[in-house]
Amino acid sequence: VKIVTGDTKVVEQGHGDGVYINTTGIGALPEDINLSPVNIKAGDKVIISGTLGDHGTCIMSQRQGMNFSSALKSDSQALNDLVESMLEAAPAIRCMRDPTRGGLAAVLHELCQGRALGISLEEANIPIKPEVAATAELLGLDPLHIANEGKLVAICPAEQTKQLLQVMKQHPKGRDAEIIGELIKDENELIQLTTNFGGKRLIEWRYADQLPRIC
Repeated sequence: VKIVTGDTKVVEQGHGDGVYINTTGIGALPEDINLSPVNIKAGDKVIISGTLGDHGTCIMSQRQGMNFSSALKSDSQALNDLVESMLEAAPAIRCMRDPTRGGLAAVLHELCQGRALGISLEEANIPIKPEVAATAELLGLDPLHIANEGKLVAICPAEQTKQLLQVMKQHPKGRDAEIIGELIKDENELIQLTTNFGGKRLIEWRYADQLPRIC
């Protein structure tokens, strides 16, 4: 039996919500599947399985007692069935990651770190629900740094990306999936975002959490 992961919860005294639920997943990894960040290359595409920031924004609104006119809902869900469909459609997927703590921005920085690779993102392609975008703007938060619980990031060779995206969109847990960027050669390992206005801005590491720990 291999222990593949572990998780601990450390919070300030008196700041816990009163209950912690631990879950365990058991499964088998097919021998012909090789998912690892070491596989990623310049030219690969970055795919997100759905809208960003839903979980973090929902939890924040509940903790702070914010009453929004629109109903914010967490995206917490199991993704094993979506992943199975993805691997059947594109067996050459380089790797997958969960954009939980630190959000999408943290995941992309971790993938590029130490590999002389950067990522070019297109803001117009990043799916964010209007209510999440509005809440983040109101509070001065960046949805790219907000935690998600039921989404995944996949790095895929360009030649299999269209087929993969089509299969994801046919799945109920991937209907909002989008190709949001591309890996590029970059000694500085920068994550660059082309904005809706045509300019560019850097997506940097967070030096502190935007929100109290929620995952």
